[in-house]
Amino acid sequence: MKKLEVAIRDVKFGENVTVVEPVNLYGCKIGNDSFVGPFVEIQKNVIIGDRSKIQSHAFVCELVTIGNDCFIGHGVMFINDLFQEGGPAGGDSSKWKSTKIGNNVSIGSNATILPVQICSNVVIGAGSVVTKDITQSGIYAGNPAKKLRDLS
Repeated sequence: MKKLEVAIRDVKFGENVTVVEPVNLYGCKIGNDSFVGPFVEIQKNVIIGDRSKIQSHAFVCELVTIGNDCFIGHGVMFINDLFQEGGPAGGDSSKWKSTKIGNNVSIGSNATILPVQICSNVVIGAGSVVTKDITQSGIYAGNPAKKLRDLS
């Protein structure tokens, strides 16, 4: 039996970071004044910007960059494998895709974020599925997520 424990290892923390355990954080970077809630996993090579909040039960996979002043709601899932060959890529990280989230982005609870780029100043509604790049600020929701209106 191979036992893997929940842990915090090889993490580069900025100043004044709050982490509520249990969490599984490894090989990532978390910016100044950020918050990570309980039951969160942040994988290696993830970068979280300054003053960002990652709420409970979120999963942030490899190849994700989250900007400054972002809010990631409860249960948000980031995906880096598009199952392009009909199944998971497994350990073949050359088949994984990256995700880049701009600054001042809020993602509502239980949203799913596929490998995309989201510009700054965006709100993603709860339960939305983001399947394509978002290049204009505004409020987006649905499956697939579509722009509802501009930010006021």
